[in-house]
Amino acid sequence: MLTTTLRLPIAAATTLCCANLLAQSLPTTRSPEEVGFSSQRLERTRGVLKADVEARRLPGAVLLIARNGKIAFYESVGYQDRAAQTPMRKDSIFRIASMSKPITTVAAMILAEENKLDVAAPVAQYLPEFKDVKVGTEGVAPRRPMTVQDLMRHTSGLTYGIFGNSPVDQMYRKADIFNAKSLEAMVKAIAGLPLLHQPGEYWEYSVSTDVLGRVVEVASGMDLDAFVRERITGPLKMNDTGFWVKPPAVSRLAKPDGEPNAMFESETQKPALLSGGGGMLSTASDYARFCQMLLNGGELDGVRVLAPKTVALMTSDQLPASTERHTPVAMTLGAFGPVPEMGTSFGLGFAIRIDAGRNPLPGSVGDFSWGGITGTLFWVDPQAKLVAVLMAQTPRPSLNVIWRQTRAMVYQAMVNQAMTN
Repeated sequence: MLTTTLRLPIAAATTLCCANLLAQSLPTTRSPEEVGFSSQRLERTRGVLKADVEARRLPGAVLLIARNGKIAFYESVGYQDRAAQTPMRKDSIFRIASMSKPITTVAAMILAEENKLDVAAPVAQYLPEFKDVKVGTEGVAPRRPMTVQDLMRHTSGLTYGIFGNSPVDQMYRKADIFNAKSLEAMVKAIAGLPLLHQPGEYWEYSVSTDVLGRVVEVASGMDLDAFVRERITGPLKMNDTGFWVKPPAVSRLAKPDGEPNAMFESETQKPALLSGGGGMLSTASDYARFCQMLLNGGELDGVRVLAPKTVALMTSDQLPASTERHTPVAMTLGAFGPVPEMGTSFGLGFAIRIDAGRNPLPGSVGDFSWGGITGTLFWVDPQAKLVAVLMAQTPRPSLNVIWRQTRAMVYQAMVNQAMTN
């Protein structure tokens, strides 16, 4: 989840399915009331999104709400391309930016379950270029190695280089790592830069998940796009999710009003750099299937991706009390950031709510979420058996506003808090 302009190549890998007819959605309820939602109040939710379009806070959006495994609300509003007056479609394709991170983290956990990846191991065990990494421009030795777990929870000591102006941030910007010719080249360039922090001491939003994507490649012996397609998006029938769009599907690509919040390579061809941290595209329906798999404890429609205990590990509080979380990104994210004042923390791949109070947004203890700089947002609320996915290409000034109102508008429409099978 990023809240400032970032140059990211649309990472190469999973091709998006050209045949929209192959796309598979979750089952739909006979009525929203069947799963505890009010049809009247959902009209209020729809009206708020339409008002956002009219006020140009976003060109258009797709919102999908599922409860107890069934879709209660799945609507498109506004424009897929306002300039061309192209209406938004339910199956419009969006650049999901940092919502790529949970998918990459699931890929790593699949390898952990197969004993091909040790989450507690030093990153240098898989990427030897990190063996001699130093901290700060002074070249201080790390007090402990950076681990794979650190990559998953953003305590690696790495940075993005765009949120601060420290000497290390400046070095990242000068290195222009996102213009590397491949993921391998990008990660080698990162390993040649000093860490911003000692591993484990700070939650610092960073290129950690891009490095994790390279770990996946080394541990699996496959390119990241191929592994994601073979082990996650293919089995889950997420046919419109990948790192680029085949030409027949380009007509479904959603566009922002004006300049995008993140600059990408062409979406219509496999990119040189496979960014597991921010390079994927998807639809609301596809991403809801991914979320439902997590809510189900790692399984969907008879396909098991992860074991229940693995999902429980990912959705648990992974930040030690001593970890400093008041970094620029965490503070900018506000209610969505992993700071104690908001009753939130971070698991493996996404933020989690650990306290019923303090956060101004509705939700439940144990819900987990993340979003992308382009305007996309998801959360899963296990207590309410709820999945919500917002797909939008939102102007940066409206980002947090749209995210906050989306959470409020989803929960205000849920009138039955208890949900049983």
